[in-house]
Amino acid sequence: MNLWWLVALAILIWNVVSLINARPNTNPVIGIPYSTFLQQLDQQNVEKVSFEGNAVTGQLKQAITFDTSSNELVTPSSSASPSASPSASPTLLPGQNEANRIQTSDRFSTRLPDFGDPALLPELKRQNVQIVVNAQQATSPFIVLLENILPWALFIGLFILLSRRAGAAQQGIFSFGKSRAKLYDAAQKRITFEDVAGVDEAKADLQDIIDYLREPQRYQKLGGRVPHGVLVVGPPGTGKTLLARATAGEANVPFYSISGPEFVEVLVGIGASRVRDLFETAKKQGPSIIFIDEIDAIGRRRNAGIMTGSNEEREQTLNQILVEMDGFQSEHTVVVLAATNRADVLDPALLRPGRFDRQVSVDRPDRSGREAILKVHIKGVPLASDVDLSAIARATPGMVGADLANLVNEAALLGARRSLNAVNQECFWDALEKIQLGAERPLVLSEEDRRIVAYHEGGHALVALLSPDADPLNRVTIVPRGHALGVTLQLPIDDRYNYSKSYLLTRIAVALGGRVAEEEVFGDITTGAENDLEMVTHVVRQMVTRWGMSPEVGLLVQEDRHDEDLGGFLTRRETSEYMAKTIDEAMQKITDERLRHTRKLIADNLDKLHRIASLLLEHESVDADAIRRELGLAPADQTPEVPARVASVEHEPAPVAFSRQEP
Repeated sequence: MNLWWLVALAILIWNVVSLINARPNTNPVIGIPYSTFLQQLDQQNVEKVSFEGNAVTGQLKQAITFDTSSNELVTPSSSASPSASPSASPTLLPGQNEANRIQTSDRFSTRLPDFGDPALLPELKRQNVQIVVNAQQATSPFIVLLENILPWALFIGLFILLSRRAGAAQQGIFSFGKSRAKLYDAAQKRITFEDVAGVDEAKADLQDIIDYLREPQRYQKLGGRVPHGVLVVGPPGTGKTLLARATAGEANVPFYSISGPEFVEVLVGIGASRVRDLFETAKKQGPSIIFIDEIDAIGRRRNAGIMTGSNEEREQTLNQILVEMDGFQSEHTVVVLAATNRADVLDPALLRPGRFDRQVSVDRPDRSGREAILKVHIKGVPLASDVDLSAIARATPGMVGADLANLVNEAALLGARRSLNAVNQECFWDALEKIQLGAERPLVLSEEDRRIVAYHEGGHALVALLSPDADPLNRVTIVPRGHALGVTLQLPIDDRYNYSKSYLLTRIAVALGGRVAEEEVFGDITTGAENDLEMVTHVVRQMVTRWGMSPEVGLLVQEDRHDEDLGGFLTRRETSEYMAKTIDEAMQKITDERLRHTRKLIADNLDKLHRIASLLLEHESVDADAIRRELGLAPADQTPEVPARVASVEHEPAPVAFSRQEP
């Protein structure tokens, strides 16, 4: 905005100056020939002259009218003569008007001949003309030098600038092969294992790498060989990059960080060149760590040249990494750390001994690990006295380090929005609910839709309360949040690592409870069970194809897992048409049996369903204890240590959330 104001001011000043210069001068200095000057001198019309070298300026006794186009005096009779021929008048120059051509003034300027005029001075003295002689101002040598050198200097400077730009562009062409790795050295902010929590097993696996980088001679004299490479494997957000930086910080060595996609360019061979440059630079630094994030981008299995283009460039980059890691000497002091969440797609040559000798697993933290991670992230956050990190860790099964960092940040933002001096426990619960369920939406449902949602969520809650193997019910709400019109929340007693068949069957029944409740009460079904049916399909398919829980299919695994979470992406193995049909029939059999079980359970307890729905329609959000009191059920044996409004996440092990989705 300041720039625009300056531009507007400059335009205004320019217009004002132009208007002032455009105003006609009432008494201009007329440039006349020397002969006209002598003529006026003969007529004794010269009052004052001033000499400065050969330049002569002066003032006349009486003003004259002069035609600048013809260099002739204009007499009043000739200027007013009507008989003058228009064709005889001088032609006006471009941009010249009549007022500029004919000027009247008593001031003049002319120039003496270079050979002089000896008779001029006596004549001026005879007529008593005032004579002024000014010293001729000599031209400054600096001005002369500037006038002669400045054009050449500008030309040479422009040539140098263009040459440098051309050189930089040419150098940029050859710099494609330079490594783009970022260097973090000890002079920068140092990260150590104190800044990483919840991964104690991974720290122990990396400790000998740190010891070797600190004292390589101690290992070399005994013939020990440190692993050339360490592959850090774990789900996204578990802190693999932070763990690698902490390893470099503990060893106090330079840390080169680069991601896999940064090696690949359109030009073939650029990635391999960058790999060579990165390893050469790291070796010159002595003990150092190279960290390659997302190595699966360049380390996938090679396909024997079936494809070309970017795939060929990726394979050349991978080959160069293999060569560089094979080229390490026994006394090498460079360790390669790589991180991925897809270790199953990496090329076998990359994982063989001598390259990535060791794999370090960074899994989702358990309850104590989550509490330790929270203690790391609350540094610098003022906490109220009621904050219980143990309860927060209890309420966040399945969350990783990135999720917990986001939770602390959201709680701090809520505290600031509420003008609090410290973040209290309520801020953490509200932030957790917002992260897991989404923000509340001001969505106005019709009374019929509210009844459908209430009975749908009431069906989930009823089956969960009446099933011994189900996770404890936590809260039921029909307030729209995120994409859900209502949510039924179950909170596990503790982190789960094994799932029994009875638990999985109960989970399927709870998921089907919403659809069955709609059918029993309204005699019709809606699209709200979409999320529930997707979960049922995932669980049943894994029971049949991966976990050997169907006698018809047997114990052979029929699908490969490509995700850490329950319900992840599965890839069908090579199976016969008969086996595929058998799998489908086994899945349908389990689903039908669970559907019959759920229908009988809800039909036998239909009065309880009506009471839960009435409670939801009245209060919209109801805790599990309130529902138990309404139904006359005994309190739960194990009460969760967190407020009843804590939500769930979509990872396993995790709380279970059954939500009624919009179509």
